[in-house]
Amino acid sequence: MSSPLPGLDAHVLLVFLLQISLLLGVALALGRLAVRLGLPALVGELLTGVVLGPSLLGELTPSLLGWVFPDDAGQLHLIDAVGQIGVLLLVGVTGIQLDTRMLRTRGATGVRVSLSGLLLPLVLGIGAGFLVPATLLADGTERGVFALFLGVAMCVTAIPVIAKILADMNLLHRDIGQLTLAAGTVDDAVGWFLLSVVSAAATTGVRAGAVSLSLLYLVGFLLFAFLVGRPLVRRLMSRVSGGPRVTVAVVVMILGAAATQAMKMEAMFGAFIAGILIGQARTGDEKVWTDLRPLRTVVLSVLAPIFLATAGLRMDLTALADPKVLVAAIALLLVAIFGKFAGAYLGARMSRLSHWEGIALGAGMNARGVVEVVVASTGLRLGVLTIATYTVVVLIAVVTSVMGPPILRWAMSRVEQTEVESERELVLAAGSH
Repeated sequence: MSSPLPGLDAHVLLVFLLQISLLLGVALALGRLAVRLGLPALVGELLTGVVLGPSLLGELTPSLLGWVFPDDAGQLHLIDAVGQIGVLLLVGVTGIQLDTRMLRTRGATGVRVSLSGLLLPLVLGIGAGFLVPATLLADGTERGVFALFLGVAMCVTAIPVIAKILADMNLLHRDIGQLTLAAGTVDDAVGWFLLSVVSAAATTGVRAGAVSLSLLYLVGFLLFAFLVGRPLVRRLMSRVSGGPRVTVAVVVMILGAAATQAMKMEAMFGAFIAGILIGQARTGDEKVWTDLRPLRTVVLSVLAPIFLATAGLRMDLTALADPKVLVAAIALLLVAIFGKFAGAYLGARMSRLSHWEGIALGAGMNARGVVEVVVASTGLRLGVLTIATYTVVVLIAVVTSVMGPPILRWAMSRVEQTEVESERELVLAAGSH
């Protein structure tokens, strides 16, 4: 007879509870402060990890940091697990709110904006990778592999951060908000594919078979999701209501994430597609919005802030004390901002969108957030990036996410709301309130 599984250590549980309470409490305080300053709550929530991590708390009271956030893998995995659930549900809820009818009529615009906003920063990032000082490369790393990794980090967009920004600023119902999500979805799909290729290059080298298999998995998952999954999800959602409908939605999103994770793709992509299927199930049953309101509230008010707060915990700004690192950080930040903004703006103008709509799309697409952190973490794990380079890449993610909302608000104040957008706002409001 097998022995029972050991329970969670009492001290580990105590530290975990304190970590969650501290992260959520500080995220709430900084989020409200950000709102008072005219910024979305996302800004304060992202800075929570920086304040509580080695960059600030670790410098002022390292012993306190070591007690609250001990350097123990098991302890860190607990809070990472909560953060992962938070980001998956955040992406899923975003997919639920995506207006697929608008995308069918303006999807070509989203693809043009996405590809233009992806290729330009990718090329600039690869070029910058060949120019940075050799001291920023990890020992034994080939310059070409490092450049490819940097290019991928420059070209990605963060659906979770974009979703939070648009939700905080009440822009999900606007066409620009929907187009930003659509373009970001394409960016994410291509970005995760490129990351898998670069990761293979860093370990065993690029093999045509592995690349073809990844692409086949991506196409196969999308075909299965929309041909088989869509009617199945619609039937499941129609058979339940109230609380059980929330449970079914969460199960569908987690299973979607598990499917793409099993295929060596990013779990967030599967959760997002699952959310789209759930959103499409509202056809003929608008009560889906009302029943899923508690889920949206918990995700946006609790799980998402915890997830965003954990993003900065591994960041160490003291690395910028090295002049070479500081100069490289400034240069790479400028390249990242220009590449993404200019690419998205050009794509918008080629699609005959107005000047202000192009600026709004550029600002929204520039928010890299935690997706870039995931890319940086992968590079650190594979030995492609050093701690200093990791910090620089994460800094780019934070800065671009912070600077996007003010520019987005400024540009959108000059774009009049259409009648269709007003109708969409009423539909979304029915599920939010």
